[in-house]
Amino acid sequence: MTEFTLRLLNIIRNIPYGKVVTYGRVADIAGNPRAARQVVWVLKIYSDKYELPWYRIINSKGRISLKEGQGFELQKALLEEEGIIVEDDGSINLRRYLWSGVF
Repeated sequence: MTEFTLRLLNIIRNIPYGKVVTYGRVADIAGNPRAARQVVWVLKIYSDKYELPWYRIINSKGRISLKEGQGFELQKALLEEEGIIVEDDGSINLRRYLWSGVF
């Protein structure tokens, strides 16, 4: 596992309850703002193994990226369980729920 992957895992583990962050912001905090796709890759590979709060990561437009029938409903439900208001189209108020990424 690379040093960058380890940083990503640490950041993802530390996203607070009731907050969201974008893929790009996770990559930026880890030191490579152009690695948003690597964040997706890390989530696919390691979410179950390390029980990562994958559902707290959304796209740069403030929306759930998953399609309906492919995880959208689960992600929406998990976020709502944490008190995050998710609109029917998957959008989330970033002013209210965005995590700055400061530890």
